[in-house]
Amino acid sequence: PPACRRKVEAAPAVTHDGDDLLLEFGPWRPREGARHLVPAFSALSDRLCSFRFEASTAVAGGWSPWIAAVSIGPAEFAPVETESTGLETQIDFWTAVRPVEAVRLRLRLRADGNALLLAAPWLVTLSACDLAPVAPGRASGAARLAVPALSQMAAGAAIAARICSPTSVAMVLAYWRMRDDVGGLAAEMFHPALDLYGVWPAAIRAAARRGVLGYLLRFPDWASAAWCLDRGLPVVASVRYAAGELGGAAIAETSGHLLVLTGYEDGAVLVNDPAAPDAASVPRRYPLQQIVRVWLERAGVGYVLFRPDAR
Repeated sequence: PPACRRKVEAAPAVTHDGDDLLLEFGPWRPREGARHLVPAFSALSDRLCSFRFEASTAVAGGWSPWIAAVSIGPAEFAPVETESTGLETQIDFWTAVRPVEAVRLRLRLRADGNALLLAAPWLVTLSACDLAPVAPGRASGAARLAVPALSQMAAGAAIAARICSPTSVAMVLAYWRMRDDVGGLAAEMFHPALDLYGVWPAAIRAAARRGVLGYLLRFPDWASAAWCLDRGLPVVASVRYAAGELGGAAIAETSGHLLVLTGYEDGAVLVNDPAAPDAASVPRRYPLQQIVRVWLERAGVGYVLFRPDAR
């Protein structure tokens, strides 16, 4: 979205640290002091890589130590700090006690055939947000995307309630005509150390291995989400809500859930909610102001997945 966009930079030189490839970016300066930093890595290669993001922020007289986010993939990287001068790791993003004026980002990579991995098209992004209050959503016009409906409840009972992220990714892959099995996606996206299927960077990695690039964005407002939908880009939204906050929801309450925004019309957001009991009941309409509250006013993060050849 234009409100979130910066100029695309050329790739930095690759350096080595033992078995790891290192790519260092920045320093980058957010438009406003940032308190929420969300990185993503997407490579159009079927090689199953491991990676970890590390961040360093400007402090008086220099830079903070490198602070690591969670590792994605089976590799065991050398440990580094997970909190420092006002910057703390929250699994797949960082939060800052004080606004960050400048940040450096480092990507640590490991894969069989490291050089071949980076020979494929790849993308690194960092979404920086100041956590300013979100304005009430206003939607004029309409958009409707034909995203195939899938229910996570079709999976085995052991994982059905836990795989909203893999199921949402599978729906968007199918939209881009890159269908894949939800079970296979779930197995690849599962983070054994955290016992989670919903680690955001793992979703972006899995989609890219299937030919669909992507990034993570802390959406600042509804207009930015509408911009994506107007251009044929579904958004996988991370929501959180208490009982009664989302009318007609597939599950009454949740501390964290992923669903697919597929359009909007008449003051409502069109959604494919994977928590519905069957595929027929996955497509739903939720009030726009309620989506603003349970998504944008809370996590506000979305996966934006796209075919690089799409126009």
